[in-house]
Parts: sequence; C-alpha cells; structure tokens
Amino acid sequence: MSKDKKLTIGQGKVLSKATVWNNLVFVSGIGPHDPKTGKQVNGGIKEQTKTVMENMKAVLEEAGCSLDDVLKCTVYLTDMNHYSEMNEVYSSYFKSPPARTCVQVSKLPRPDENCMIEIDAVAYKREK
Repeated sequence: MSKDKKLTIGQGKVLSKATVWNNLVFVSGIGPHDPKTGKQVNGGIKEQTKTVMENMKAVLEEAGCSLDDVLKCTVYLTDMNHYSEMNEVYSSYFKSPPARTCVQVSKLPRPDENCMIEIDAVAYKREK
C-alpha cells in the first residue's frame, strides 16, 4: 500500500495556492494581490514584491512550513530593469537564500492589471 500523501492548500476554480506531496510543498505563482480583496496592491516593484513575499509566507505557514524551508523559487518579472529593487526586498525574507531562477516575461495573468512580478516556490516540509 502506498504511503504517498497529497494535500491541497487553498483550492480555487483553476488552481490551488499550493500542493503538498509527501514532504514537498509546491507553491503556485503568487502575484501582488491583497489577500482580503483580491485586488492588486498599489505601488511599484518594491511594494509588489513585499506583497508577494508576505502572501508566500502565509501560504507556506498554512502548508506547515516557512520561508526557511524554501528550496527553489522562480521569479517572473515583466521588466528586468526592476531586478535590483525586487532583489533588495526579496532577499530580506531569507536567512539563507534558496536556489532561484529569474526571468523576464511579456505579461502576467489578469490582463486588466499591471502586475510586475509573480513568484512560485518549492519547499520541504520537515517531519514533526
């Protein structure tokens, strides 16, 4: 009998906030949206990055882990000229930075908004 365990965190209509498979947590791409209203936050790349990271922190906590458990992130920027400002905020959230890929994309979901960043992650959920 298989001991594999799958858990869905925050299941929506088309995706979940995260999927936990055994000890791995796969966090879906998180955009700069207020979790209470679902609306994009005001401000530039620093404000958007902070919102994304705070939302990621909350999803990871809901999955039973933290930012300290992140193994890998992928950062999607609509303008690579925002890299330094994004990195300043992003790096402040990690004691030990995880592996990371950062790419520029032409557009992020929600065409009626001006999302400048989205980040997804893979984390390891430690045994308790």
